Amino acid sequence: MTAQWVMYGIKNCDTIKKARNSLASSGIDYRFHDYRVDGLDDALLQSFIDQLGYEALLNTRGTTWRKLPEAERAAVNDADSAKAVMLAQPAIIKRPVLASPQGDLLVGFNDSLYHAFIQEKS
Repeated sequence: MTAQWVMYGIKNCDTIKKARNSLASSGIDYRFHDYRVDGLDDALLQSFIDQLGYEALLNTRGTTWRKLPEAERAAVNDADSAKAVMLAQPAIIKRPVLASPQGDLLVGFNDSLYHAFIQEKS
């Protein structure tokens, strides 16, 4: 099986919809991995953290973060505590995470950054 582009996220997210439209308009064949449907395991999340850092992945501006109790938010102070929260609440991960066929990752969506990333990795 050949490596392919993979987008990770949650299907009903508006940013995911924009990113998916961008990939489709660029003619990129990709697989969508929905955290709620396909799950999120420790090894996958650790690979994201290893490459991007937990700070880039943890969405502290979203609703999921704001709904966490203050004590739980305050306890997130390193990669391990952030990973535990992200595994328990995958919606707290910034979206989307786009993986190139080579395994390079891009987090978040910006149309021009997507095009540059795709151009560089294709």
